[in-house]
Amino acid sequence: MSFDDHEQIVFCNDKDTGLKAIIGIHNTVLGPALGGTRMWNYANEWEALNDVLRLSRGMTYKSAITGLNLGGGKAVLIGDAKTQKTPEYMLKFGEFVHSLSGKYITAEDVGMTTADMDLVRTVTPHVTGVSEANGGSGNPSPITAYGVFMGLKAATNYKFGSDNLDGKVVYVQGIGNVGENLVKHLSEEGAKVYISDINQERLEEVRDKYSVNIYTGSNLYAEEMDIYAPCALGATINDQTINQFNTKIIAGAANNQLADEQKHGKMLREKGIVYAPDFLINAGGIINVYAELENYGRKEIMSKTENIYNTTLEILKTADSDKITTHQAAFNIAQARIDARKNEK
Repeated sequence: MSFDDHEQIVFCNDKDTGLKAIIGIHNTVLGPALGGTRMWNYANEWEALNDVLRLSRGMTYKSAITGLNLGGGKAVLIGDAKTQKTPEYMLKFGEFVHSLSGKYITAEDVGMTTADMDLVRTVTPHVTGVSEANGGSGNPSPITAYGVFMGLKAATNYKFGSDNLDGKVVYVQGIGNVGENLVKHLSEEGAKVYISDINQERLEEVRDKYSVNIYTGSNLYAEEMDIYAPCALGATINDQTINQFNTKIIAGAANNQLADEQKHGKMLREKGIVYAPDFLINAGGIINVYAELENYGRKEIMSKTENIYNTTLEILKTADSDKITTHQAAFNIAQARIDARKNEK
């Protein structure tokens, strides 16, 4: 169901290191397919395949709508990052990436670190997001979070007529590197922030650091809030949750937040919930790593990331005037750019 005329799907297996990986290349019309590597303990290979198909497709549209000359790709490693990831494992993965001759460029994602990308760089140049010590842009999470924050503020402006977050109730679900940085921005602007995560120790650490609240209820989706910010895994907007939502805005960092893009985008529109498309507002990370490939500096990274605010506002207005979902409005702009490049060729 998630296959969308993908150009190439590569299954990688190495008995000696225990590596099992899938690399998905969705589209390379605008440029090489860039997308992070995610390591996750998938229940089976079908679940991993479905994830890499959805994620790589999302990367195509993320790059297109952000104006980057990149296609969409993604890699998933099947396993537990805490117990199975070794230097040999990462080097073997790097060799598989290298075998694609630059058609796919990898970077870090869930379960990966900048140090892992440094290791991969020793066997292939087709990697970005390496450490600053090795001439890279470092951890992209702070820039990703800043872009999400810009999109969230734009959605707030659209819904309330002002982007002032003082006193706004925001629930952040998932406080990894991106989620924590988003919490930082929100708390600095005076929002009333509630955090949720499967890691209790992490919750307490972030609570103490930013003076926010840990959510202790049993059904986060039904809580009354101004903004729901999903920052963990995707598909939290689905048949079960949509009818429970008591929020005015959804704007978060997670990829593929809509379990069914058409159906659930339409249901949000009918409920009057403003949805800031995920592949638009979480593009800060790819802007950051793209800087390594194009050799532009911090000032341009921040400028491009801040522009997510203007693009989000434009898309929300377009969706309203055209009476379509915000996801469709964003998708149309991204697809038009891909089609235009294809016609040039």
